[in-house]
Amino acid sequence: MSILEAKIARLDGSAATLGEITGGRPALVVNVASRCGLTPQYTGLEALHERYADRGFTVVGVPCNQFYGQEPGSAEEIAEFCSATYGVTFPMTEKVDVNGEHRHEIYQALVGTPNDLGEAGDVSWNFEKFLIGADGEVVARFRPQVEPDDPALVAAVESLVG
Repeated sequence: MSILEAKIARLDGSAATLGEITGGRPALVVNVASRCGLTPQYTGLEALHERYADRGFTVVGVPCNQFYGQEPGSAEEIAEFCSATYGVTFPMTEKVDVNGEHRHEIYQALVGTPNDLGEAGDVSWNFEKFLIGADGEVVARFRPQVEPDDPALVAAVESLVG
């Protein structure tokens, strides 16, 4: 099964697959949190989404509360925070686990990909980024501290959108 066939609800609770959420386009899948020191990355993620949306690319935010409870809100609270504080327009999914016994199947597939240091395995913190192609293949993994406008991340996006 392709990662794109994995079922994951949208933030509003409506049923979907990852492929439906990405629209069959290359995407940057990011586990997000509203109360993290890295939360300001929402600004860069939205800018990346806006910059490349017309070229067939999207960012997908995946709320996760596994790192010191930094995403405690309900779906409605998360949506309001992201919209009002950061103007987020990219698609968001339901809140899921990215590590552990209840790790979502999407992350079961993603965590096998090593980052630029050659490290694979558990997601290390909020805002870890996985770049996937339109076919669902994982192209790259970026550590949480890598900003959305980092030249290596932007070059990887450029390589997918042409």
